[in-house]
Amino acid sequence: MKKRQITQKAVTQQEILQPEQLRLLTIPEVMKILGLGRTKVYDLINSHGLPAVKVDGATRVPLAKLQEWIEQLSSKSIA
Repeated sequence: MKKRQITQKAVTQQEILQPEQLRLLTIPEVMKILGLGRTKVYDLINSHGLPAVKVDGATRVPLAKLQEWIEQLSSKSIA
């Protein structure tokens, strides 16, 4: 009988989601982080690609996606 060899893919630190990355921010929390008002935050969600999800009718912004979105904006303005 042949033994099957099981190979495991090495998981990098970036592939493992930490609890804080799974956090969903409320609109007031996003307002505070970005230093913007409610209307502007909703404008960024609706027209400028700020990632958001609906949870039982409430709008939430995933923390990890907000960080990625900010990094993308930073790299665009530098280039």
